[in-house]
Amino acid sequence: MTPVMSTTMTTTTTTTTTTTTTPPPAAAETGQAGTVSCADLSVRFGGTTALDGVDLTCPAGEVLVLLGPSGCGKTTLLRCIAGLETPTTGRVSIDDRDVSDLGPERRGISMVYQDYALYPQKTVYGNIEFPLRMSRVPKAERQRRVHDVSTLLRLESLLERKPAQLSGGQQQRVGIGRALVRNPAVLLMDEPLSNLDAELRAQMRAELRTLQRELGMTTIYVTHDQSEALSLADRLAVLRAGRVEQVGHPEEVYRRPASRFVASLVGGMSFLPASHAGPTVPDTAEVVGVRSEDLRAGEGGPADLTVSGSIVLTELIGRDRLVHLDVDGVTVRARLHADYPISSQLTVHVARADLHPFTADGHRCPLPTSEGNPS
Repeated sequence: MTPVMSTTMTTTTTTTTTTTTTPPPAAAETGQAGTVSCADLSVRFGGTTALDGVDLTCPAGEVLVLLGPSGCGKTTLLRCIAGLETPTTGRVSIDDRDVSDLGPERRGISMVYQDYALYPQKTVYGNIEFPLRMSRVPKAERQRRVHDVSTLLRLESLLERKPAQLSGGQQQRVGIGRALVRNPAVLLMDEPLSNLDAELRAQMRAELRTLQRELGMTTIYVTHDQSEALSLADRLAVLRAGRVEQVGHPEEVYRRPASRFVASLVGGMSFLPASHAGPTVPDTAEVVGVRSEDLRAGEGGPADLTVSGSIVLTELIGRDRLVHLDVDGVTVRARLHADYPISSQLTVHVARADLHPFTADGHRCPLPTSEGNPS
């Protein structure tokens, strides 16, 4: 699929290759995937802090997705785990073994990059085989592993082709094959689908998830695409300015975002002044967030939040229509059925239970239940 850093390679401005010692036993050889832990991990470049005290764990066999905007530290964190970046403070552990001072070739990991970075002069077979050749794996074993990986990735009929003869999706499979052929304990992926068109991205995303479940391989995946993150993750970590803003199962992060930043990034909430919600939200709330799919057309009940506004834009999304409303100068997006009659004005409501109140500094404040306890 995408460019690959095998743990037997060091990537600089240009790709160079060095022979290394025999790598440690890998996941498929030991029957174990690796648990990855980062403790108090910080990276500073002069006066710039790229990572700031990151504590994060990816349990063995799970997919941890790192989500966040450009510059938030996702790739720096991935490179620290790979051994391509040296932390200023903190440590990286794989299966409770501190690997902070080990080179990439000794960590039992493989990495797939955003760019394909396949060797243009080598065939598909040669690209997949390359890391094994550099590790001095015997020829018969190399042939067996390349055969197994190419079968798994449906590349058997393409083994004699050169990268220039392949489609984007096929090149990505070759990149993934070159990472998997080493049987790594941990697979790191840095935005591997970003160069594909929307339809192929969706297809490859499903194939990646199926492949990961079949192999049970610990995978840490970087993306800035929230749909990709929600569909792939067993565990989702949202990063902001070098820190982990929230980590949890994707459903939890989506349903109960810990901050206004997370709410905006995951699901794209609209925000209204808390005064619109009246006594239904805590006094500490500055704004309330609402998701487009939770808004319903028409007046709500006495416990609901009801707003009216002028329609400034509509977007057809298949069977639904995303309607942009101007409510007292604030844009609110409502997702309605495409057949709903649209005029210049619209009234919508949202149930109290679907409100997300946040304080002035952006932290979530819980809604009190009918008994007075926070929900």
